[in-house]
Amino acid sequence: MQKHTQNVSKEYSKAIEDGAKTIVANTGKGKFAGYERSDVDQVSEDMLQYSFGCGNPLAFSQVQPGQTVLDLGCGAGLDLLLAAQKVGKDGRVIGVDINEDMLELAAKNCQEHPQIELRQGVIENLPVESNSIDWVISNCVINLSEDKQSAFNEIARVLKPGGKMLVSDIVGENIPAWARYSGAVKAACAGGVISESQYLEGLEKAGLTGGNVLARQYYDANQIATIVSDAAPTFLSKLRCCGNNILHSLLTRIVRPVAQNIWSAKISASLAQP
Repeated sequence: MQKHTQNVSKEYSKAIEDGAKTIVANTGKGKFAGYERSDVDQVSEDMLQYSFGCGNPLAFSQVQPGQTVLDLGCGAGLDLLLAAQKVGKDGRVIGVDINEDMLELAAKNCQEHPQIELRQGVIENLPVESNSIDWVISNCVINLSEDKQSAFNEIARVLKPGGKMLVSDIVGENIPAWARYSGAVKAACAGGVISESQYLEGLEKAGLTGGNVLARQYYDANQIATIVSDAAPTFLSKLRCCGNNILHSLLTRIVRPVAQNIWSAKISASLAQP
């Protein structure tokens, strides 16, 4: 396992240990995450606390009963449950995640859904049979990979002819080097982002066709600063001066120059029929 991959996995374990108070942002029930209230009303607050993402990858999907859905970086299982509702009892949902702690949470959250199967592995080398998947979904995970082309190649490998991928991910452009390595941008899952054009080119290179950006969600400096300040140690996040949160105000100033260059995109593509 590469060092970068190990570090990413450790951050998510830390998220669990700290009650999701770390450098990654949790999904929650707010508009920020792209989920409708009806999507999460029946989901426990505990599950949402450990669901990290930048959108709802199933929002524009046409998943049908009886199909097979693969979730890359399934985390605590929120999107697995939503996919299970769509495929029904005759379908299958496979969740792959590198992190054992997250898989334990997912197993607990999904134990009443026998059509959900969990597997440990990396997205660059999926433990999934070739040509076996109708839909690949993912929520703010591919941007974390240091070898995105391998991840794209794996998506193409596991999809059935005519199969589709639909992911929510962070993309960006013209991000200065200092920002890529700063804690603020890392907190927004943006340290390793690529541009939309690079993303679509990578999918095409992997053999996927019809690559398209279906929707975008932009974050302002205040939103990114909120993610980071929420992740900070309590004593820092509570520091105030003249009625203002010192940390939040400082972070807002730091990230403002690059906030407009980072956004969440819902990206689709498919594997052509032979």
